[in-house]
Amino acid sequence: MKAFQLNGRVAVVTGSSRGIGRSIAEHLAAAGAKVVISSRKASACEEVAQAIRDAGGEAAAVPANIGDKAQLEHLVAETRSLWGRIDVLVCNAASNPYYGPMSALPDDAFTKILHNNVIANHWLCNLVLPEMAQRSDGAVIIVSSIGGLKGSGMLGAYAISKAADMQLARNLAVEWGKHNIRVNCIAPGLIRTDFARALWDNPKLLAQTEAMTPLRRIGDPDDIGGIAVLLASRAGAFVTGQTIVADGGITIAG
Repeated sequence: MKAFQLNGRVAVVTGSSRGIGRSIAEHLAAAGAKVVISSRKASACEEVAQAIRDAGGEAAAVPANIGDKAQLEHLVAETRSLWGRIDVLVCNAASNPYYGPMSALPDDAFTKILHNNVIANHWLCNLVLPEMAQRSDGAVIIVSSIGGLKGSGMLGAYAISKAADMQLARNLAVEWGKHNIRVNCIAPGLIRTDFARALWDNPKLLAQTEAMTPLRRIGDPDDIGGIAVLLASRAGAFVTGQTIVADGGITIAG
């Protein structure tokens, strides 16, 4: 269906060398987009870009550390040098160096979480949005988390950052909507990624989570990639400022 086609579009996906970010990049490429793969390690980025090219898609690797504004500026500049524009921006990369109660949260860990998960997204959006406004078209997708929708005893700082991402999307949707730019969040539940391994690699904890989830399973990265295609394409042209929850139903189950 043409509503989901992204032919001629250029997409930048941060944190796309593995997990949810890789799935999003692969789905966007399969829908016809030219995709820039970006994470800290060049070799990991190139591996994913090559896999997309081997599958018949178009992809390039541009490594960047999201915590470094100069590297984000380089990511944007290099993408424009390669393909002349950025139509879709996916802010997926995130950090979570601390697991525990807020009462014991070190200042440096809290600062890193807010810096990489919120401020870096703000930087990257502001680097790309003016260009989109010139064309009166664009889509920004921020990967948040259901952690931003409820309280947490052990992931409080991460949850704060993910709630902030939802508000960042709402603010930007209001500010840039007059330029036909859509800004939305995806809020995954527990997904089988390396990033979330501590939450699903314990068989007892996994069984408890699956029992509480209406679909009786945790998610896979490919459960998220297609949502990004929806939000990036004509199919999502009237959706902005929203958070789409993809969690197997756990947040509505009690």
